[in-house]
This record gives sequence, C-alpha cells and structure tokens, in this order.
Amino acid sequence: MNLITTTADLSALCQRLAGYPFVTVDTEFLRETTYYPKLCLIQLAGPAEAAIIDPLAPELDLAPFFGLMREPGVVKVFHAARQDLEIIWNLGRLVPSPLFDSQVAAMVCGYGDSVSYEQLANDFAKARIDKSSRFTDWSRRPLTNQQLHYAESDVTHLRAVYLALKQQVEEHGRADWLADEMAILSAPSTYEMKPEEAWQRLKGRIRKPRELAVLMEVAAWRETEAQTRDVPRSRVLKDDALSDLAVRAPKTLEAMADLRSLPKGFERSRAGAELLEAVKRGLDRDPKSLPMLERPRARNGSGGTVDLLKVLLKVIADQARVAPKIIATVDELDDLASDDNADVACMKGWRRELFGDKALALKHGHVALSLHNGDVVARELAPAAPVS
Repeated sequence: MNLITTTADLSALCQRLAGYPFVTVDTEFLRETTYYPKLCLIQLAGPAEAAIIDPLAPELDLAPFFGLMREPGVVKVFHAARQDLEIIWNLGRLVPSPLFDSQVAAMVCGYGDSVSYEQLANDFAKARIDKSSRFTDWSRRPLTNQQLHYAESDVTHLRAVYLALKQQVEEHGRADWLADEMAILSAPSTYEMKPEEAWQRLKGRIRKPRELAVLMEVAAWRETEAQTRDVPRSRVLKDDALSDLAVRAPKTLEAMADLRSLPKGFERSRAGAELLEAVKRGLDRDPKSLPMLERPRARNGSGGTVDLLKVLLKVIADQARVAPKIIATVDELDDLASDDNADVACMKGWRRELFGDKALALKHGHVALSLHNGDVVARELAPAAPVS
C-alpha cells in the first residue's frame, strides 16, 4: 500500500503518473457539518501503480496533484465525478481536463441512468467491492488497513472499467455524445456557489414578484453566511424559513418574531438584524429588474402528448442502448409537447437526430406507436392520400 504523506513523495508520484495516458481518481470526504466538503483522502492510479494521498498529513502541499490534474495529455477518470470535481475546484480553482466519467459513459452505452461503481467493477474487472468501509469516518487517524484497501479499490478496478467503456464508446461512435456531457462537468460554472443565484433552489415555492425579490435577498444572505461560517445552509436557516420570509416580508423585528419557522429569539441576534435588512433590500428592488417567474406547468391538453413522448423516448433509448435521461428530461418533454420550437437539448445535435425529429413527427401524426410481439415499436405512417 503506497500511502503518500509528504510533498516530496507526492511530487515524485505525480511526475510518474504524468507519463501515463490516463489516471483514475477518487476522493473520500466529509460534509455533514460543513458547507464545503472536507477532503480526507485522494486515491490515484495509473496503468502500473496506485497510491493513496493523505491531505490531512502535516505540511503536505497538494500543488503536485493539481499540476497532474492540469496535464493535457493525461485523461482523468472518475466515477460519478461531480462531488469529486467540486472538491478539486474549491481547493485548487481548477477542473481536471481532459475528463472521463465512467458513470456517464455507462449511461451513454446503455447501462441505465445511475449505474453503480460496484456493478461496473463486477462486470468489467470481475471484482467484488467490500462496502463495509463506505460510511466510515475518513477524517480519523490512523486509517486501518481495511479502510486503505477499500479506498484503493475505488481506483484500481476503475482502470478496467475505463478501458472497457472507452472501447464501447468508440465502437458505438458515441464519443461526441460523451463529450457533450463532459463539457457540462468540465465547466467551472457547474461548481461556483454564487450567493446571488441561491434563490433558484427555492423558486418553485414563490408565486409573486415581490416574494421573489425578497427571496433573492434572503437566500443570498443565507448562502453568504453559510460560506463564511463553513456550515450547512440548514444550520443557518431552514428552507421553510426563507420561504416564510419571502411571503410574509416582515418589516420589523417584532413581525419577524411572529414567524414560527424561525428559531425562537432569532430576531434578537445579529443574524436577525441582517436578515431584516435583506428583506428591506428585497422590498426596495425595482420589479422590472427581476427575472421572470416560471409559472406552474399547465398541460393545456398536452398531457396525452407528453405521455406518448415518454413512451417514444423509452423505445428509442432501448433501441440505441442509452439511458433515457441522457437524451431528454421530463421537463424537456413538457416543453416540446407545448412548443415545436422549444429551446431544449433534445432538439439539438445528435439528440435531435436520434429522438427530436421523431418526437415532432409523433406529435403531428406522422409516427405511430404500436405493439409488436409484446414490445412497443414506433413506425412511420404513409402520408394520407389527397381527397379527390
């Protein structure tokens, strides 16, 4: 077991790994009591070696690791990468590139919406993962041999998974499909936690422009407070409290004290005074400066169309051996059912070629769904003969 606890050893490791065409990467972290994930371990493996980095070791500098993550000639392979990438972005202000996410690649190759690493390791590396250390406290030292073996297995078996999925992606001609998804994961904006955008997580509860204005301010205040104190958002205020503040918009501390969703005595704290100022800023906002509120989706008779589009999506996804949500989401189907020109991903690029054009044809009666030997099939209909 190669456990790295010094910067010199880390630098030597990363120099060797930089000579390989790919490295597999995983992290272990805790975030139950913090806003930002606390990095506890980094696991790395190249084709011929593997190592575990202890970022909690005294004086260890992660600069060599960040340098490896920037190497343009080395593919960085993760499984379900988003949280790992968030950690790397927070600590190093970089997103590893080029990037390969084995969970997304498996979806592109027809292994379902959220295939597990354990299943892929079993399928491609003939390995069974011991899950007993999954929910361990990775911040405690010393680490046991069982913990270290579990952590290492997260990257050693991933090598075989990567090579097998890479081959399948290439054989099926779906490199462009995968690249579209990797572009989203590689964008720094995916991991930037901007307080001014925090309201979007709660917008579904709001119906009036004034409520939205207040929500934008109080949600930004909570996000900044959580970041500053490095605590989970809910430790600052629950979501329900923000919604109540947006709807009730208290103008005095006494009115704030009447909100049952706020902790008792909250109005007498520094946070209470700051939150009251945030409510005032919201009430003072120019309504014309606010984003448009999304109205609840009204089917307007399109419910049957959406249902048929869902069936068509499953038929096409099964035929193409790709996870349906890679092609289109339910919200996109709702939009497409109401508007042929909807600005949705499934009407662009390879998704339109695979599904979007057929979806429009189904809407307009040029494609029919029927049963054949117990399976749903889509078939094109001949144009109707002109009436003489």
